[in-house]
Amino acid sequence: MHSRSDDPFDDALTAATDRILAAVRGTAASNPVVIIDGRSGAGKSSLAARLIRAWPLRAPAQLLALDSVYPGWDGLARGAQYARERVLVPHARGRIGIWRRWDWELGEAAEAHAVDPALGLVMEGCGALGAASARLADVTVWVDGPADSRRARALARDGEAFRAHWDMWAEQEETHIADDRPQEIADIRVRTP
Repeated sequence: MHSRSDDPFDDALTAATDRILAAVRGTAASNPVVIIDGRSGAGKSSLAARLIRAWPLRAPAQLLALDSVYPGWDGLARGAQYARERVLVPHARGRIGIWRRWDWELGEAAEAHAVDPALGLVMEGCGALGAASARLADVTVWVDGPADSRRARALARDGEAFRAHWDMWAEQEETHIADDRPQEIADIRVRTP
């Protein structure tokens, strides 16, 4: 356990990391899969980075951020489906998964990356958690927070490039939440300030 800081966001992520690490240690898998879903700016990427650094098993875990595979600003559902089919399903079958990074500037697929089924996997991004992906995971997480705080963090991170697309992206998040109900099926729910 960690001590509290003067940063409530940091404290929320620290507590969440501790809970997820305990859940990972509690699985029987040598290559556990953790799926972290949530709204933009809630802290998914920061949480995933902490989890990768503190991974409790001997072999390291791999990270797949869905931001790397969404095919553009209107591609939330397609990116999540792509990651499930190309990474989660092969991983569950003991096969190497291959995904291609989306080049946001060029608007096209770029280099390929392999995912080793012998290693753990942390997949994070909005759209990551649904009924089909939950069956392929050992630990599932939902992260959310107040809309104003999330928006401020997301725009501070991604700048003006995101501002023009915020409403369209939020609408895709709402569709995912209504259709897939990730907040209800998650093993661990995290609320950031």
